[in-house]
Amino acid sequence: MIARIWHGSVRPEDGDAYFNMLKRTGLKDYQACRGNRGVQILRREKAGRTHFLVLSLWESMESIREFAGPELERAVYYPEDQKYLLEFEPEVQHYEVLTWLTQPGVGS
Repeated sequence: MIARIWHGSVRPEDGDAYFNMLKRTGLKDYQACRGNRGVQILRREKAGRTHFLVLSLWESMESIREFAGPELERAVYYPEDQKYLLEFEPEVQHYEVLTWLTQPGVGS
């Protein structure tokens, strides 16, 4: 399994609106891809910014291609991102997942 990690930040007052936009765009597109095995969206406030870390899990690098296209390391952005993001990081990170533990009965 491969973890794909993207980071972005917005003004604190835009945090909720940006999260809702992520659900309508990226999350929806991740779920439509056959090789996607889940997504976690993390959020934190620091230094006057609201940071988002999106961790998506994939069967393989090839399955990521369905979402990201041929340039797997390039970040995927949507037109709505222009309204919110304070900067555009050009690349994402990929890691091989060696262990993924879950607790029985713990919800998502």
